[in-house]
Amino acid sequence: MLKNTKTLITLSLIPQYIFIKWVSHYPEFVETFYSNGIYAYISKLFRYSLGWIPFSFGDLVYAFSIIYIIRWFYLNRKSLRKNTRQYIIDVASATAIIYFAFHVLWGLNYYRLPLYKSLNLKADYTTAQLVDVTKKLIDKSNTIHYEIAGNDSIKIDIPYTKGKIFKLAPRGYDNLKNTFPSLEYHPKSIKKSLFSYPLTYMGFSGYLNPITNEAHVDALIPKYLFPTTTSHEMAHQVGYAAENEANFIGCLASINHDDIYFQYTGYTFALRFCLNEIARRDEALFEELYKTVNKGILYNYKEARDFWDSYENPLEPIFKTTYSSYLKANKQAKGMESYSYVVALFVNYFEKEVL
Repeated sequence: MLKNTKTLITLSLIPQYIFIKWVSHYPEFVETFYSNGIYAYISKLFRYSLGWIPFSFGDLVYAFSIIYIIRWFYLNRKSLRKNTRQYIIDVASATAIIYFAFHVLWGLNYYRLPLYKSLNLKADYTTAQLVDVTKKLIDKSNTIHYEIAGNDSIKIDIPYTKGKIFKLAPRGYDNLKNTFPSLEYHPKSIKKSLFSYPLTYMGFSGYLNPITNEAHVDALIPKYLFPTTTSHEMAHQVGYAAENEANFIGCLASINHDDIYFQYTGYTFALRFCLNEIARRDEALFEELYKTVNKGILYNYKEARDFWDSYENPLEPIFKTTYSSYLKANKQAKGMESYSYVVALFVNYFEKEVL
């Protein structure tokens, strides 16, 4: 009976796969009935259930799962060849359950309506538009930096603990929901990753557990990166799976925050992406604009760059290639490059805004 059940569960992978392929062609349906419907309740249920726990329940599940898998292979190493078919069914049935849970609990958000359509923004932009927005962001970033530092040459050090930043972060979403009601964020479920060391060596600053809906931030990253990284992971929690969209919403939550340090990290976050895109298109123009950025802001950029450089290792590209493949499998055709696609959203949004 158990064998038959596992076989049926394994075979369910086929209709599941067909359904995902079918539903991916109907983003309006996913947007209405899943992302703004069923998922809103699922997300809140898990955040109410697990958000109060001071450590990551999902990370513990990951740890025990890894230990269980290693132990299972060790105990069954001698009988694997004799019962290969049954072991394949065991693994495949477990995969089918995880595949189902992933999509029902969060993953269908990959197939929702693109954010630029929801916000009535254009999908493309010209270099002239990019330059205009970048100049606006430079002026705004310089102004806020000078307001905090009192001169243009001091690196900004955020005067809060990382735990305090977690507590403050939802306020940006409280302000943002006045303009975008779908971005209401409550309750909070943001935690430091128990795997911060391996996460850093892998080159990632945070992640969302799609099963428990807990947002995780790498506890080792500089505090300068903490507000925008936290807000980015919160964007995943409210249902925006695409990395460029989470970057955009995380940035908006930061710049709409009442706290000036959050605003500073938000504007300089957007500025860095825009400057990088200009450097890719026109090196001379980049150098010209780069010189107009306050030195203190550039020191913050260097602080972040030096941090990641200090953890660079031969395995990092492998991890990023693997994650890039995961993104491509979930309707983000450019993989890791999807993060930088946020520039189109920045340009078309900030072009209309008075900063």
